[in-house]
Amino acid sequence: MKWITREKVKVDRVACPWLIRKFIDPEAEFFFVPGDKVKSEAARLGATPFDVPDAEVGHHGKKCSFEAILKKYRLEGDPALMLLGRIVNGADTDNTLWNQPEGPGLEAIAEGFRHLGFRDDHEILAAEGIVYDALYAYCQEMVRRGKPEGDFKS
Repeated sequence: MKWITREKVKVDRVACPWLIRKFIDPEAEFFFVPGDKVKSEAARLGATPFDVPDAEVGHHGKKCSFEAILKKYRLEGDPALMLLGRIVNGADTDNTLWNQPEGPGLEAIAEGFRHLGFRDDHEILAAEGIVYDALYAYCQEMVRRGKPEGDFKS
């Protein structure tokens, strides 16, 4: 499968490829282009747009693209992925939907990755994947402990 989104990735545009490669298509190809080129390049490449306006797997209401992918690909049965979706949402939006306390930390980490001097978005994805592996492990542990909304809730 081919996927396409805007260049200069940050939270949702890193989290979505991680989710797709881990749970939907390990061989997925990703393309990052200027925002005004996504639609035309998607048509040319036969790629599915994500995290862009009017995309099926984009923001809908207060939910982020990661959450749209969870729904479309029926991954909502994994409570750890659902918690991870809340965290991604909290980092990628104004965090008023879930008020997820882990969200601002993820946003800070994602911003930091943008300033480490990686050559392109593919290098950021490769480097930042471990962050999402660790967050998913955290989410799995929270679910095991009976805290499916995370450990930082009071």
